[in-house]
Amino acid sequence: MTIALWMVLAAALIPYLFAVIAKFGRDYDNSAPREYLARATGWRQRSNWAHLNGFEAFPPFAAAVITAHLLIGQSALTDWLALGFVTVRLLHGVFYIANLATLRSAAWAAGFLCVVSLFLAAARII
Repeated sequence: MTIALWMVLAAALIPYLFAVIAKFGRDYDNSAPREYLARATGWRQRSNWAHLNGFEAFPPFAAAVITAHLLIGQSALTDWLALGFVTVRLLHGVFYIANLATLRSAAWAAGFLCVVSLFLAAARII
């Protein structure tokens, strides 16, 4: 399996990392997790938002990697773009939790650029 395909798994797991962070602590109520997160504030709330955003970002990324593999096969470019996506998505979550909105937006944009670039690579435009 290629690095890019392993990064699909990594990207699928990122939202769960931020969900665990949002729920970390003694006051977490596992009998009503959605209610608990709906009442969360501060860094817990932002971690939950990073968790939800991770699910939004995953489908286009997975589709881009799979499309690139179907059309061009394994390539160093797709591996690097996939690694870049996972890296900036992790940073996106860190910046979200730290309430660094400008850096968070830059990380989001970099991840989006990786997805677009994967599709362009599949089309052999780059």
